[in-house]
Amino acid sequence: MKAIRRFTVRPVLPEPLRPLNDLARNLRWSWHTETRDLFQSVDPEHWAASGGDPVRLLGSVRPARLAELAEDRRFLRRLTAVADDLHDYVTGERWYQTHTGELPAAVAYFSPEFGITAALPQYSGGLGILAGDHLKAASDLGVPLIGVGLLYRHGYFRQSLSRDGWQQEHYPVLDPNELPVALLREADGTPAQVSLALPGGKQLHARIWLAQVGRVPLLMLDSDVEENDLGERGVTDRLYGGGSEHRLLQEMLLGIGGVRAVRTYCRLTGHAGPEVFHTNEGHAGFLGLERIAELCDQGLDFDAGLEAVRAGTVFTTHTPVPAGIDRFDRELVARHFGPDAELPRMDVGRILALGMETYPGGEPNLFNMAVMGLRLAQRANGVSLLHGQVSREMFSGLWPGFDPEEVPITSVTNGVHAPTWVAPEVFRLGARQIGAQRTEDALTVGGSDRWDAVGDIPDQDVWDLRRSLREQLVVEVRDRLRASWRQRGAGTAELGWIDGVLDPDVLTIGFARRVPSYKRLTLMLRDRDRLMDLLLHPERPIQIVVAGKAHPADDGGKRLVQELVRFADDPRVRHRIVFLPDYGMAMAQKLYPGCDIWLNNPLRPLEACGTSGMKAALNGCLNLSVLDGWWDEWFQPDFGWAIPTADGVGTDPDRRDDIEADALYELLEQRVTPRFYEHGQGGLPDRWIEMVRQTLTLLGPKVLAGRMVREYVERLYAPAAHAHRTMAPDVARELAEWKSRVRAQWHGVTVDHVETTAATTTAELGTTLGLRVHVGLGALGPDDVEIQAVSGRVDEEDRIADAATVPLKSVGGPDAEGRWVYEGPLSLDRTGPFGYTVRILPSHRLLASGAELGLVAVPSEEVVEGAGVLMR
Repeated sequence: MKAIRRFTVRPVLPEPLRPLNDLARNLRWSWHTETRDLFQSVDPEHWAASGGDPVRLLGSVRPARLAELAEDRRFLRRLTAVADDLHDYVTGERWYQTHTGELPAAVAYFSPEFGITAALPQYSGGLGILAGDHLKAASDLGVPLIGVGLLYRHGYFRQSLSRDGWQQEHYPVLDPNELPVALLREADGTPAQVSLALPGGKQLHARIWLAQVGRVPLLMLDSDVEENDLGERGVTDRLYGGGSEHRLLQEMLLGIGGVRAVRTYCRLTGHAGPEVFHTNEGHAGFLGLERIAELCDQGLDFDAGLEAVRAGTVFTTHTPVPAGIDRFDRELVARHFGPDAELPRMDVGRILALGMETYPGGEPNLFNMAVMGLRLAQRANGVSLLHGQVSREMFSGLWPGFDPEEVPITSVTNGVHAPTWVAPEVFRLGARQIGAQRTEDALTVGGSDRWDAVGDIPDQDVWDLRRSLREQLVVEVRDRLRASWRQRGAGTAELGWIDGVLDPDVLTIGFARRVPSYKRLTLMLRDRDRLMDLLLHPERPIQIVVAGKAHPADDGGKRLVQELVRFADDPRVRHRIVFLPDYGMAMAQKLYPGCDIWLNNPLRPLEACGTSGMKAALNGCLNLSVLDGWWDEWFQPDFGWAIPTADGVGTDPDRRDDIEADALYELLEQRVTPRFYEHGQGGLPDRWIEMVRQTLTLLGPKVLAGRMVREYVERLYAPAAHAHRTMAPDVARELAEWKSRVRAQWHGVTVDHVETTAATTTAELGTTLGLRVHVGLGALGPDDVEIQAVSGRVDEEDRIADAATVPLKSVGGPDAEGRWVYEGPLSLDRTGPFGYTVRILPSHRLLASGAELGLVAVPSEEVVEGAGVLMR
């Protein structure tokens, strides 16, 4: 019989066990081994059945067992120690509190998904896991962050396979009362709410759930409330679900509702209000509109409000392809704003202008969330060095007249939260070497360039650790494979072969990620005979564990999954290659440590960062990857292999896959497997162990989320907080008026004449030339602009590379024709073809970059011909 209603019955804990409630409700348990061990000891059988979720565990333990523990002095001592440790963790001084410098009082961090723990399934892939790691690292460092997201009633889908290997999606209903979250409540005990106005006089209401991530509160908005109509209740139904209007409403709730939720949280708790707002990808971009509206209500006009908001906003882009960005029809956006909808006092035309693709190659009728994010943020970044470069090129249309390298998008390379992803056995080995506290500090705060203590760990200990982790993975894979085959309809009698799947002494390769086409799940199948030879080699076999989800609407991705599953089902190789459905955090935490090689073969340069290989590296797993994302930045032959790419212009995609698959097979045959199986005089694979050691020593400190968050604090949050404080209302008005005046008068800015002291077109290295430039400024003055000499090596088409800029100084003017004269030196500091030009940029003390306005004046063709622009 089916229940007509469900509700959650909470256990009543005996008084001595009350601290268990606080420990279960703070998600620090998800990365704190002692807390998890404590919960496991409450009831090992129920702990396993709950999937390692303390909230579910406490809801299932028998009262008699709780009464027994309440009398158990040893357990109570452990409980007190763990509870005291959590109290010290959330109240004590950490890195941020001892950092000198002007730091923000608080930072609000918005993301459409957060991967904190498998017990809170609110993530689909790398973006969410990165956001979760960002919150955890901020907590470890003491950064006063407030996370903001949505609470999806179905989360992302659960994946299983049909008998013929086709991906099946399931959307289990998540009851927030059974999750490690609590309602944010007003002083009178009623649930706190935020509301958005919808077209036609309707309202979208949402409650605010609070997940406590160590020191960091995560606010999650939930539209499934009784005050909403059925359609509005479903706004937060699924992560990345529904059509355009559904997605637009999700993103309005995240951005606009999210700011209102932050204000509510700070009012109710006394938490400092954020001085910096960080938008993790474009989905939350509407937060800038809400903040402009707040300032307009305080008396600023739209332009001044825009400048004030931009000063304190950081935008991070994660996609290297335009297709990965949310774009909405202009009319759809227009209908949801203005007098009859949300932000009624704001001009809809101004809102639309922030997101329209008004640049060459753009779609003039589409509203682009990333474009809005960039226009609303004074500071922006990609997530690896290569991705920063790709982003500057991709968005260069927003800064016409500037070379891509000058586009004001920097990069902060992602990192991963080591306490979440490092196996306890790896941590214990480090603790045995340098002590538990130093190991914890090294994994959280970081700060050193090398972990040299790894060099003192004996080879035998390293190898024993690696085999132990591989053995654990074999057990995990067999359990998951058996469950998967049962879901596919197989009976127990058919599954005896699973006991022989994988071997703890065979080189193990992992490949797990989302399954868009560019990640090339099936590249390894390009030459199946060659792959079979590798899997079944009599002396040097390999085994492969594969996992990944295709988007529910991506039939092409599902076909890739099916193709791989069908190969892995072949009785000849099924003991050597497996596909595990329902890839998620719980699986990943076993998969990364247990693999010897982490494989990544995307189409370069379409991987923004790709952090799975970082998690593997922290466990002593070696990377075998295309030089893309973070691997392009940090690869060294000492600790992994680079798959050569055939990404030249004009390479046919099929041909490219053939070439790169061949390179992969060759690396495995000639370099990787021989090194793993080649044992030295002591009976150990000495050269392999040395690569593991180098991975931990050199890569370990780099790939930490602690390093990443410290970079955000020092390079982006602190400057943004300073700019926010500087941008008082009068200053914001002044800057807005200045920008408006400069834009209106820029047509009158010209470079009229350039002359140099060079008498010939050749010169000696080290020579300094004199430049004299006559410019017209129209209605602007010298304080509004900077005149620069730009010089560097030139190519065959006279384009300047690695440009150096030098400001020129005013020496007089205006003359009778209204022209100003500027002079300065030009140093010839490199040999070969050398060139220079002159340009004029807007200049104001509050600009973060000379390119900020996208305005530049350069010499006309006539001026160029008379200037001796090239020195050869």
